[in-house]
Amino acid sequence: MRTLLWNFSVAFYLFWALSASACQQPDPPLPIIGNVEIVEGDTVYPQIPDFRFMDQDSQWVSNETFAGKAYVADFFFIHCPTICPKTTKQMKRIYDHFKDDERVLLLAHSIDTRNDTVPALKRYAEKLGVSADKWHFVTGSKEEIYGIADDYFSVAQEDPDVPGGFDHSGRLILVDKNRHVRSFCDGTDPKEVDRFIKDIEKLLREEYGGYPMPASSN
Repeated sequence: MRTLLWNFSVAFYLFWALSASACQQPDPPLPIIGNVEIVEGDTVYPQIPDFRFMDQDSQWVSNETFAGKAYVADFFFIHCPTICPKTTKQMKRIYDHFKDDERVLLLAHSIDTRNDTVPALKRYAEKLGVSADKWHFVTGSKEEIYGIADDYFSVAQEDPDVPGGFDHSGRLILVDKNRHVRSFCDGTDPKEVDRFIKDIEKLLREEYGGYPMPASSN
């Protein structure tokens, strides 16, 4: 059932993107991705649920960490022999692009909860030369990490039949300040990430008063 809903959400997002292009709208708002519910006459959009993980600085990271922020999330593991080096390279592009914009954060969930310890994540982040208060590399229980991947329309699970032992998506996911998923891309495709960066900029214009960051917000 979750796979069906995941596929539906992907199809909806692609339909929105194609429709916006065909209609040549000047700057259509990003959609809220996922299944909408009507509760007592009110429209309820899907949200990222509450979470609490530990990052590379041994700090707890939760929804409160991202309160009032947009953030980009992905799922990876340090010793991944396939797509993770590519997606991390593209996440680093996003980090560099929005490095001085306090409204944008990054969140990388390790799916190798046994080997990607806090010290290992610390060394990994240091090799990338990134700041922990901007880009959080987090670990937690396997059940919590794998479970929340569904809410990001991503994939994270153990599979001994694939290289590295983990089946995971190379997807990068954009979440707004209200915990709604607003865009995603194939993190192994630089051209897709180019488009994704523009979506982030669009979200900043929609919700935060423009892009680049207004001087008055410093």
